[in-house]
Amino acid sequence: MAKVSGKSRLATSGEELGEQLLQAVREMKAGLRGRVHTPERSSLVEARLRTGLSQASFAVLMGVSVRTLQDWEQGRREPSGAAKTLIKVATRHPEVLQELAL
Repeated sequence: MAKVSGKSRLATSGEELGEQLLQAVREMKAGLRGRVHTPERSSLVEARLRTGLSQASFAVLMGVSVRTLQDWEQGRREPSGAAKTLIKVATRHPEVLQELAL
């Protein structure tokens, strides 16, 4: 794309717009432009992944519904004090929860 004084030149016709869009796609594919967003995982998700358990299995182990676990993982709800303690155990010693899941 041609730049004019630091700002992108605006297309004046459909053909120019099409060419600008194609050029932008080429630049993104080449890694010249564009952004990659990687969302941060919550500590709860990290703990669950360390145990190697699915959401369903981890929820059963925690004594909650899958929906409640999803709410915790997505930050819509906070786990209780006892659940937070068990999550800490899962983070530091995932093998303990793996053993309990058997």
